Amino acid sequence: MNVPDSLLYSTDHEWIERVEGGVRVGITDYAQDALGDVVYVQVPAVGTTVAAGDSFSEVESTKSVSDIYAPVSGVVTAVNDALSNDPSVLNTDPYGDGWLCVIEPSAVDELDQLLDAAGYRTLTEG
Repeated sequence: MNVPDSLLYSTDHEWIERVEGGVRVGITDYAQDALGDVVYVQVPAVGTTVAAGDSFSEVESTKSVSDIYAPVSGVVTAVNDALSNDPSVLNTDPYGDGWLCVIEPSAVDELDQLLDAAGYRTLTEG
């Protein structure tokens, strides 16, 4: 399982990367593997206000439909529209082209509640 050391992680299996203007969010390699082949991704609209822990997106696979939860509170400032044409990129490149959206956090201290790579490995291996 791929768990890049440079990212933060939620206990709901989202990854977070600090970028200019906010945090980029996606689902982890562990999550995409558990889902199976992704066939549809619903991303939130730009301008959507999200609250940490609340569902803000949905991923449909050949196995199930799963909610994606906001790792931080804030406003969605960008979305990965390419996923509507090729949702399978969540399986092939979850930490690269498979990102879901960028959120401008409203409470930066929420990032302190997230797991580092070692903590996420412990969560998924235990």
